[in-house]
Amino acid sequence: MPKAILSVHDKTGVVEFARGLVDLGWALLASGGTARLLRENGLPVIEVADYTGSPEILGGRVKTLHPAVHGGLLARPTDADHQELLALGWDYIDLVAVNLYPFEQTVARPGVTYAEAIENIDIGGVTLIRAAAKNHERVTLVCDPADYAEVLAALRTGGVPFALRQRLAVKGFQTTARYDAAIADYLSAQETG
Repeated sequence: MPKAILSVHDKTGVVEFARGLVDLGWALLASGGTARLLRENGLPVIEVADYTGSPEILGGRVKTLHPAVHGGLLARPTDADHQELLALGWDYIDLVAVNLYPFEQTVARPGVTYAEAIENIDIGGVTLIRAAAKNHERVTLVCDPADYAEVLAALRTGGVPFALRQRLAVKGFQTTARYDAAIADYLSAQETG
């Protein structure tokens, strides 16, 4: 059974996307608020903390940063990699739906504090994007809700072709590059000496 991990700040369309995956026979992993939303809408979901055996910690700062998740994403499509995952009690993760904390919108608000800005620097989401994008030979990355329909349509007709996985990987790296640039620009402007 293929497995997807969903960890989204912007929840636009995620319930419908997840329902489409379930209808196609996918298992869902999700973290925090995403898992709650999916459960509230009657979808079967495994909490990332239950899958990894590690609880969310530090008030939710650490949820998806675990070898069970990133091993599942970064494993190559080889028998050796797959057997190594299985021996650890894990498996491939085949699709990631993720989007990031709204750093740019946060720092654009009048009166935003430095502490608020720092709390809106996403770490786990960026790491999910990079891992899935790096391994786009096997993994589909969806970091923009606007791509949910196209990915579901491809899955319904036999699978996500390499060209689409590659395009989505490029979009992922573009997203993280812009995100990191916005953070660097903000921090540079805040330097005190």
